[in-house]
Amino acid sequence: METDSLLDDIQDINLSYLLLAQRMISEDRTTALFRLKIDDEMADLIASLSIKQLTQLSRTNQLLCRLCYDEPEQLRKLTHNQREQGLGQTHAALLMASARSECPSVSSN
Repeated sequence: METDSLLDDIQDINLSYLLLAQRMISEDRTTALFRLKIDDEMADLIASLSIKQLTQLSRTNQLLCRLCYDEPEQLRKLTHNQREQGLGQTHAALLMASARSECPSVSSN
């Protein structure tokens, strides 16, 4: 029973992620490419998906998005940052921007 609930949660997250990605691409493509860490071809594909296709894609039992931190130290720097709150967001943005560009936001599942 708990597994079914977990799978439902994963599917909800997947659909929310895909809908957010589509919205980001349509509102500000350049920023979306940067924040989603995807290329133009992937952005075109995501933007072209119908609601039915998004729903089908979201029904996988795997998360379509993942953390873009390859090293635990990167996450540790964000979560244990003693800087002022105003600089914290800037620091987080810099760490995320420096994350490897190969970090896929949508798996090929």
